[in-house]
Amino acid sequence: MTDTPSAGGKGTIVLAFSGGLDTSVCVPILKNMYGYDRVVTVAVDVGQPAAEVKMADDKGKLIADKHYTIDAKDAFVQQHVFPAIKANALYEGYPMGTSLARPLIAEEIVKIAKAEGATAIGHGCTGKGNDQLRFDFIFRMHGFDIVAPMREHNMTRDWEIDYAEQHGIPIPVKKSTPWSVDENIWSRSIEGGRLEETDYHPPEEIYHWTTSPEAAPDKPEIVSITFENGVPTALNGKQMNGVDLIVELNTIAGRNGVGRNDMVEDRVLGLKARENYEHPAATVLIAAHADLEKLVLSRFELKFKHIVDDQWSELAYMGLVHEPLYHDLNAFIDETQKRVTGTVDVQLFKGGLHILGRKSPNAIYSQDMVSFDTTTIDQRDAIGFSKYFGLQGRMVWQLQNK
Repeated sequence: MTDTPSAGGKGTIVLAFSGGLDTSVCVPILKNMYGYDRVVTVAVDVGQPAAEVKMADDKGKLIADKHYTIDAKDAFVQQHVFPAIKANALYEGYPMGTSLARPLIAEEIVKIAKAEGATAIGHGCTGKGNDQLRFDFIFRMHGFDIVAPMREHNMTRDWEIDYAEQHGIPIPVKKSTPWSVDENIWSRSIEGGRLEETDYHPPEEIYHWTTSPEAAPDKPEIVSITFENGVPTALNGKQMNGVDLIVELNTIAGRNGVGRNDMVEDRVLGLKARENYEHPAATVLIAAHADLEKLVLSRFELKFKHIVDDQWSELAYMGLVHEPLYHDLNAFIDETQKRVTGTVDVQLFKGGLHILGRKSPNAIYSQDMVSFDTTTIDQRDAIGFSKYFGLQGRMVWQLQNK
């Protein structure tokens, strides 16, 4: 692979920019190897640490021809996190985060690309992961050409680190600790380096949001979460907007060691990948929401919604938010959420959570009817029902055991 300067003349390209290793080296690569005259970088803030957003902003202004930083935290929560809570969104058992943010980031980048008169959009995704597909889906939908140097030149992280050093580009990663971290308000993922070894025990240093269960407080902490129409609106009785509620609950659940996942998951391409995640608030909110649904939705609604939620999660994981079925599923989910209003109390303790209780004005539950101490329901009415219950199964058993 060479870094021979190109003749240029390709106009402007907009680059999805995080300030990390991959996107940082893309800036000179897009000029030197691809011949673009201008590289415009766009960083989209979906809840990364303030220092990380500032780093992307400073670095973009330093190495690109023009830079934008877009604050999309509220849009991310309203348009993608809240629907995920309504859908009890889990992919292979964990709350998704990165996948939820990618479509929104892509849409914000498209807006800038149109405003800048760009001829193409670039990204730093590899050809082995999921993000390339999530970004490409949106960019192609809007008619843009796509440039992905890491994928197109089969680059390795070691090569990128060397390239960055040769071109004087500051990077936040070294070969000795090559963790790749993606963080937003909903989730933090850590991968790369020795974490790619499935039997490697992750060092405590990779975790920033969660205390280890062993070091968590010895006294349980109880939180009360209020939902209205399927979305959280209050924490411990205090009304809060979505962003503030998630940030506060991340802190509370995180200090109690709640919200870690270390797993092998199936990527869209078919590759299995070892992933480490932190998502304290997501873990608690999805568990509490699913519990509240059991109180207010009917048996048949719950049974069908499990299927819907699973399909919604798969489409969201792939980033296919403009697949017609995704919108169809949201329509069903939103209809069910009209009754998902109430409060759930959750106990957090040393990495675990336990639902203590729940209440709702829409509960399809009657303590009077279900109690063993009342006669509101005449138990004798069940005698006839019991005679027919399991009738065919009994008949088959009797035929087989004559």
